[in-house]
Amino acid sequence: MPTTEAGANVAADDATSPRPKRADALRNIEAILGAATRLLAVNPDASVNEIAKEAGVGRITLYGHFDSRATLLREVADRAIAHSEKALAHIDVGGDPRDALGRLLEATWHLTHRFGALVVAASQSLTPEQMRRAHDEPAARVRTLLVRGRDAGEFRDDVPIDWQISVIQAILHGASAAVHRGEITAEDAPDLVRDTVLAALASTQ
Repeated sequence: MPTTEAGANVAADDATSPRPKRADALRNIEAILGAATRLLAVNPDASVNEIAKEAGVGRITLYGHFDSRATLLREVADRAIAHSEKALAHIDVGGDPRDALGRLLEATWHLTHRFGALVVAASQSLTPEQMRRAHDEPAARVRTLLVRGRDAGEFRDDVPIDWQISVIQAILHGASAAVHRGEITAEDAPDLVRDTVLAALASTQ
């Protein structure tokens, strides 16, 4: 039977359309992304071999889904950034600026501890847009609360606000590193971060 032009076009489309990934392939991808997130959060230099071993797959399988370490890092970082944005968007930042900043700091610490050095590890592979999302948007939330707190006389305004943001970021990352070193517990860290930051920001008037 001769093939019609329409039939040929359908066949051509079927041949070029990407096939849905099998369930086992999807499980492998999730396992790889999860393993990369866990390892890179602690060690930004974690190798492909280490990630594959943690995921329970072979190196060839990993490269079958991610053609390079840089590609894997971009995907992991993009997921982490998207997850962080969604989580922080649900934090109530209304009311007293000290209380609001305290809630934001606690939520941010959990994200910082979970993803840790991951974004740092991926920084060379991220696009400018991804880097902006990773740093600028979280800092903008903090800046808004700092401005409100300064206006209300709650936070000191005799130092640059950018310096205050840098100090907050250093405390968040420092607490995560201290947990990994066993100096403090993950349960104590949120309160320590909140109290340390608020003490550093307290108005001297």
